[in-house]
Parts: sequence; C-alpha cells; structure tokens
Amino acid sequence: MSEDEIKRRLHSDLLDGYDEELEMELEDRNIDQLAGLPTDGDVYRQARQRYFRELFRLQGELVKLQDWVATTRRKVVIVFEGRDAAGKGGVIKRITQRLNPRVCRVVALPAPNDREKTQWYFQRYVPHLPAGGEIVLFDRSWYNRAGVERVMGFCSDGELEEFFRTVPEFEKMLVRSGIQLIKYWFSISDEEQEIRFLGRIHDPLKQWKLSPMDLESRRRWEDYTRAKEDMLERTHIREAPWWVVPADDKKTARLNCISHLLAQIPYNETERPDVVLPPRERHEDYERHPVPASMIVPQVF
Repeated sequence: MSEDEIKRRLHSDLLDGYDEELEMELEDRNIDQLAGLPTDGDVYRQARQRYFRELFRLQGELVKLQDWVATTRRKVVIVFEGRDAAGKGGVIKRITQRLNPRVCRVVALPAPNDREKTQWYFQRYVPHLPAGGEIVLFDRSWYNRAGVERVMGFCSDGELEEFFRTVPEFEKMLVRSGIQLIKYWFSISDEEQEIRFLGRIHDPLKQWKLSPMDLESRRRWEDYTRAKEDMLERTHIREAPWWVVPADDKKTARLNCISHLLAQIPYNETERPDVVLPPRERHEDYERHPVPASMIVPQVF
C-alpha cells in the first residue's frame, strides 16, 4: 500500500473509534445530529447515519432476545474467535451495550495458571457456562488450543490431537444439555490486520491492546492460516457449525454478525407488565442531612 493509502485507512480507523463513543449517546430520535459532525463529506455522513440506525434497530431486537431468554430459561453460548484485531471485541461490545449483565455476560479468560494446566482441558471453561435464562459470550474460548497454543508451541502434538478428538463430543454434550452453541470466526485480510496493528501502535488509547503475543502472531500469519483452516475443517459439526464473518469492514461485520445471531434463535417479543411509578411517601419528621463538604468530589468540571 502507498503511504497515502495507509494514512487514509488509519484515519478511517480513528473515526471508527470516535463513533464508539457516540453510540451510547445517540438515540434513534436524534441520530440526524450526525449531520452536524465533521466528516469527509456527505457520503461518509450518510453511511454513518445508516450504520447507527441499523445498529440501534438490531440492539432493540437484542433486548427482545434477552427478555425471551430470561423468560423461557433458555441457555445460549456464543463463541467468538478470529485473528488478533479482527473485531471480536467490537461486536461483543455492541451486543452487550444495552443488555442486562445479569442475563448476558462476557467471559474472557487469561492464560491458564500452573494449576489449570494440570486440569482436564475444558475444566476451566465449564464453570462459566450459562444457567437457565443466561447468554454467555466467550471472547476466545477452548479453541485457544487449536490456535495460539498450537502455533506458539504451548501444547504438544498429542494434546492437540486429543483436543480435536474431544471437542466435538464436548460440544455435543453441551447441546444435549440444552445449550444452544453458536460459533463465529472473524476473518480479516493480511493488509487489514497490518493497518489495525499500526493504528494501535500510534494510538496511545489503544496501545494496551497490543501484546508481545499479538506481534508474534503477525509474524506467523501463515502458520495461523494453516491452523485456522485445520480447525474449521475438523470442528465444523452439525450440532455446532462454524460461521465465518468477513470483517475487513468493522461496521458491516458488526451488523452482519448481530443480524445473523438474531436469526439463529427463535425468539419472540415478551409481553411486559405495565409499569406504574408509585408516589413517594412523605413524612413530616423526615429531614435530609447535608453531606460534609470534605466528602464531596471536587467539582473540577
């Protein structure tokens, strides 16, 4: 890519970060306020407006899905896998943004400790599986063994083969127990990952996202490709198939993934009882005491 193209795409990635901050501030009724924001022109402004409108519509459906899951006591597990910087965290954030964390929660486990390394491989994931009325989103999952552990040499060939032999049975058990298991692989191109890594390197607010393992994964792009292809081939089962999300365009990937997710679950709108705000009780002997000035947060802003 030319230097101008790299700069253009880094600028686009930066604007996408700004839009993240807008998403929780805007509602359908005032989305047209975007018309007053600085952009690269009408085409980009209109694209942002379309994105926000569709995102808010889909998030409204996610709320209906949440209510249905809670009411019917269903159990849902959604696995998000993909290369580093593929956009898994971005779509997870949009799914959970407006949901009740008591119903929908995210599991992002760190590397196993010394004790966990001696356990049955799936053991540390089992406690995080949903009870009735819960949705659990795994930001990376047991498929670490087929990806980073395999490529970086953190597991033996025997352990890898045992994983591939066991994981279909493990997932079939989950499904038989009443869990709906949905698996997504976020796919990005070599060039797009390079741009996103450069964006993280040059943005102080995103540098925390880069680890030495991420940088090493960039060097071993082809090894990860071979591992991914083998994983998809050997773990794509009828009970829990893989779904691949083309993710070079972050916003499009988010909308497509959420739309597809909603289509996988036969939810319907749950009737809510009318909510009536009760009058506040007032008592003549009630007196609200002032808070000591020393306890007040300084009003800097």
